[in-house]
Amino acid sequence: MTDQLLALGLSEHGLVAHDERTMLDSQVSQHFTLLQQDARASGFKLVAASSYRSYESQLNIFNAKWRGDRPVLDDADRPLSREACSDEQWLHHILRFSALPGTSRHHWGTDLDVFDPTLLPQGQNLALIPSEYSETGYFAELTGWLDQAIATGQSHGFQRPYDADRGGVSIEPWHLSYQPRAEQLRQYQSPEALLGLWSHSPHLRPEGYELLSQCLSEIFARYVL
Repeated sequence: MTDQLLALGLSEHGLVAHDERTMLDSQVSQHFTLLQQDARASGFKLVAASSYRSYESQLNIFNAKWRGDRPVLDDADRPLSREACSDEQWLHHILRFSALPGTSRHHWGTDLDVFDPTLLPQGQNLALIPSEYSETGYFAELTGWLDQAIATGQSHGFQRPYDADRGGVSIEPWHLSYQPRAEQLRQYQSPEALLGLWSHSPHLRPEGYELLSQCLSEIFARYVL
């Protein structure tokens, strides 16, 4: 039951403070420290921009995007218009870059969005968009270093779940997942688990609930890795 709640972002069991702004599974924290040490030895300052995120935090992000209160971007990093899209189109635009609450890998304490603040130009805010990590982006060298570490099995168990565009979630070169623990928790995320949660806890239903209920299996098949 503990892992079931953790998988949906409803528990913080087993999580620890990795630093002042980063919460991780205790085992993941140890391995991320090793990855940070390797990065430091190669001249990088590897830090997390985002780590553990509760169901309610993800719900707030999703609902704000559904209402158009937070920007929703296309693949070229351009803001999209809520009024120009049907509800179904808007839903897929959101899911391209933001997970439905209850399906985020950030619920588990296994996944992080990483960057190197020393590579960010002065006065520039981190956006976590693909162009920042491309061959011409601020973090191109960090991307190359992570590519090499993962390819040679020296990433201490971290992989990129969104390393390619499979027709659902966009490529996210900043997103790292500690695979040994993530694989244990992934099995507890399912359409049935989410529908059960929404049935018993109506206050946790996201905006667009009626549409989501109708296409939840399709969402899992396309966007949940």
